[in-house]
Amino acid sequence: MAKKQFKTESKRILDLMVNSIYTHREIFLRELVSNASDALDKMNFRRITDGDSKLKKKDLRIDIRADRDARTVTIEDTGIGMTADELENDLGRIAHSGTLEFKENSDSKDRSIGQFGVGFYSAFMVADRVSVLSRAYGSEDANLWESGGVDGYTITPAEKDGQGTVITLHIKEDKSGDDEYGRYLETEHLRELVERYSDYIRWPIHMVVEESEWVENGEKNEDGGSKGHYESKAVDKVVNSMVPIWQKPKKDASDEKCAEFYKQKFHDFEDPACIIRANVEGAVTYKALLFVPAQAPYDFYTRDFKPGLQLYSNGVLIMDGCADILPYCFRFVKGVVDSPDFTLNISREVLQHDRQLQNVASTVTKKVKKELESMMADRPEDYARFYRAFGKQLKYGVVDRYGADAELLKDLLLFPSVKQGKEVSLSEYVKAMPEGQTKIYYVVASSLDAAGKLPQAEPVLAKGYDVLAFTDEIDSFLAGTLSGYDGKDFCDATTEDLGLETEEEKREAERKGEEYKALTDFAKESLGDSVFAVRISRKLKNHAVFLTTEGRITFEVEKYFKDMPAAMGGAPMRAQRVLELNSDSEAFRSLEKAFAEDKDHAAKIVKVMYAQACIMAGQPIDDPVEYSDLVLSMI
Repeated sequence: MAKKQFKTESKRILDLMVNSIYTHREIFLRELVSNASDALDKMNFRRITDGDSKLKKKDLRIDIRADRDARTVTIEDTGIGMTADELENDLGRIAHSGTLEFKENSDSKDRSIGQFGVGFYSAFMVADRVSVLSRAYGSEDANLWESGGVDGYTITPAEKDGQGTVITLHIKEDKSGDDEYGRYLETEHLRELVERYSDYIRWPIHMVVEESEWVENGEKNEDGGSKGHYESKAVDKVVNSMVPIWQKPKKDASDEKCAEFYKQKFHDFEDPACIIRANVEGAVTYKALLFVPAQAPYDFYTRDFKPGLQLYSNGVLIMDGCADILPYCFRFVKGVVDSPDFTLNISREVLQHDRQLQNVASTVTKKVKKELESMMADRPEDYARFYRAFGKQLKYGVVDRYGADAELLKDLLLFPSVKQGKEVSLSEYVKAMPEGQTKIYYVVASSLDAAGKLPQAEPVLAKGYDVLAFTDEIDSFLAGTLSGYDGKDFCDATTEDLGLETEEEKREAERKGEEYKALTDFAKESLGDSVFAVRISRKLKNHAVFLTTEGRITFEVEKYFKDMPAAMGGAPMRAQRVLELNSDSEAFRSLEKAFAEDKDHAAKIVKVMYAQACIMAGQPIDDPVEYSDLVLSMI
């Protein structure tokens, strides 16, 4: 029979099908299995509507075989089949979809992702010749469609038992001694592709696989056990799960079963900290099964970590890591989202309409937050463990995108409380505030214990107020982004006005400042550019000195940007250091006496006090050797 040409600009379009549309060659098996599933859907619809009692649902199946010697891969189904005209229309015209036409011309409620009519041609990514043997349901005739690609195709009469379609791919030869195409002739590799992309196709996918079986020979060994050996044998086995766990009712998908699914699917050894289910009907109908891991993966806080949920449409894997459903702050969540409503692009690898994704993203994000809040309220120990693993990620999420997700995350944050000796939420802190307290006080420290010993915390604690310990570098940025909580402003006990003084106390502080102005000016002159100012403290009670900052650049900001001057093309950012002195301390009395009697000795005392303040603030001493010599010279 004469070879026919494709009824479109075949060479250019088929070249696009093979070389441009699909990201990975292995996708060919997903496409052909999906087509087979569509054919079985149609056959099942006809079986029900025609009342054909001869055809049983159990007879509807897909078979996949590989023949290394013949260098072929075969995908066979017992579906609706195709007539010669349908072979001509569906395979001879690229981008004509028989499935889409069937949906439009029938009352079938089944929704399928086959709608573009191009998936079949992905076979030419791995095959240099493709044959399709098909017999339509209700017909006695079969036909064979064959093509080597852009040169065209032939359709000839053939013979076949029963309805259905057999697609045979003649796999391309490998080049340069690699196994570029040969791996598709390995049964185990094909099985892996089925399990990855088509595990939840609703029809059984059969493959003949090798399995080992223990065979006894009737003899006994020294321990009394039976002797024997393992024999390999070929077994016809269903290799797909068919019904995904997220499609099952909760009574058939217990938390224990979901946890096992999670560990197997996402390669974790621990049960998840939280299981989140969603079954939504509306503008976009979808089901989701999500998991919050108990521990952060080893690469979670690195650039190598790949976030994202698995995206399915009718049980077919469309995208392995869709990062657009959940915001950056929840990138630790793993799981699947399955919807028949997704409008896919021509390769069926990404979505066409952002609105659908935004709709799903909005509801899924709210669901994740609600489950985390429930864990915090009902299982605080579990939440504390989760927070140790992913709390820093939530904090990064607050400051990311100029605080766009701050409102979403503020109730999920925890901070160490100096007064309570444990981590508390902002809500818990505010609820415990005594009458008259108007601010949320915090200090930056390396640990909760260190925070409680800082001079800056003294006046706040003395008032009976609590102090939060900011122990992560990101915490100060976070406070700036949130600015406050429940109408209460954040207050850095180190640098800001605590708002605790009475008017009389303020006047007394101003008087002392004027009284000791000559001494503080002398101290500033002695320290030079090391400090921005020296002042009489209004906060210190028991300690002699402490170091604070003035302006927007704090010690934390300075530390954060210290490694960036080269990239920014400027000088390193430096905080304006302020040395505060306690005028009621013994050390200050010594300084005051030396200032009156021996200015050189007074200058040495000032430098020692500044160095001590640096140590207390966790800041490096400018010249440790000079400081050591200075201290020894005063002994």
